[in-house]
Amino acid sequence: MSLSQSVALVTGGAGGLGEAVVRRLYAEGCTVVIADLADDKAVALADELGERAVYVRTDVTSETDVLAAIDAATRLGVLRYSVIAHGGFGVAEKVVNRDGSPGSLDGFTKTLDIYLTGTYNVLRLVAAQLSTNNPDDDGCRGAVVATASIAAYEGQIGQAAYAAAKAGVVGLTLAAARDLSSVGVRVNTIAPGTMRTPIMESVGEEMLAKFRASVPFPKRLGTPDEFADLALFLLANGYMNGEVVRLDGAQRFAPR
Repeated sequence: MSLSQSVALVTGGAGGLGEAVVRRLYAEGCTVVIADLADDKAVALADELGERAVYVRTDVTSETDVLAAIDAATRLGVLRYSVIAHGGFGVAEKVVNRDGSPGSLDGFTKTLDIYLTGTYNVLRLVAAQLSTNNPDDDGCRGAVVATASIAAYEGQIGQAAYAAAKAGVVGLTLAAARDLSSVGVRVNTIAPGTMRTPIMESVGEEMLAKFRASVPFPKRLGTPDEFADLALFLLANGYMNGEVVRLDGAQRFAPR
C-alpha cells in the first residue's frame, strides 16, 4: 500500500514522537488526523502543515472521541494507517512506599487506562474501520503501529505502573496481529528507549548527560525523527507484522 493519497490517524499527534510522525506522514503525501488533547499545539501544527492536516480533540480512553476522530478521517479519504503515540499521566512510586504504605491503586489504574486501555481502544476501533477497506495484492487493508517502551522489559524502581502498562502493549501486539490477520490488518509496536522529546529536554542538561551515558551507542538520546522513520517503515513494509522493535541504541535500563 502507498502512504501517499491515504489517510492516517495519529494519537498524541501534537506531542514529541507523534508530531514527528505527523510531519513525516504529511511529507509522504498522507492526509493526517491529529488526535490529541493539546489544543493549542495541535491547532498550530495543523495550521502550519495545511489542508491535509486536521485536528480532532480526542481522549483515547473515550469510545465516542475515538469514533469521532475516525469519522473525521473517513470523510477525508480512505483511512489506512494509524500510529498510536499518545502520552500523558504517569505515576512514579514503589509498590510499597518508604513509610510502609502501599502504592496508589488509583495511580496504577489511571496509568494503565491511558497507555494500555487507550491503546486497545484506538486499535480495536481503527481496525474495525480498516477491515472495510479494499485489500491490496497481499490482502492487506491497513496497518497500525503502537508505542510501548523498553520499560516493558526493564522496568525501573518506581515504574511498576508504567512498566506494566507498556508490557501490556507488548503482549497485545502479537495477539492483535493474529486476531486481525483474518481481516487483513497488520499490527506492530515500537519500544523506544530514552528519546529527546521536548518533555525529556525539560529535565535539564545534567540529567540528559546521565541518560546519554547509559546508552552504549550512539552515545546520545534517540530523536523523534528516528521514531518517525521506524513508524513509517513498519506501516509501509507489508511483511512486518506482530513485531515489537526496540529503538534504544542498545540501552538497557538499570534498576534506577
